[in-house]
Amino acid sequence: MINGILWRLRTGSPWRDVAERYGPWQTCYERWKRWDQDGTWARLLEVMQVKDDSLGTLGLEVISIDSSIARAHQHAAGARKERGPALRGDDRTG
Repeated sequence: MINGILWRLRTGSPWRDVAERYGPWQTCYERWKRWDQDGTWARLLEVMQVKDDSLGTLGLEVISIDSSIARAHQHAAGARKERGPALRGDDRTG
């Protein structure tokens, strides 16, 4: 179950894609959610950091990769607008 949670966090896949060998995805999700709410994950991280710091092997590196893409409609992006035939004075309505 823990391996299923760690796999999901490492890959960023949806919970439903957790492999069956890790148990039902619903169980993995519920355990992750419960431990997140009660602070278990934060305590585990703190314990590991203290241990690594006492050994002198603590090295935190934060990497942020944003692969999101936002595309505007072609007209919003400054594309030239196609113009229809010019209207003559007597073709106008109104």
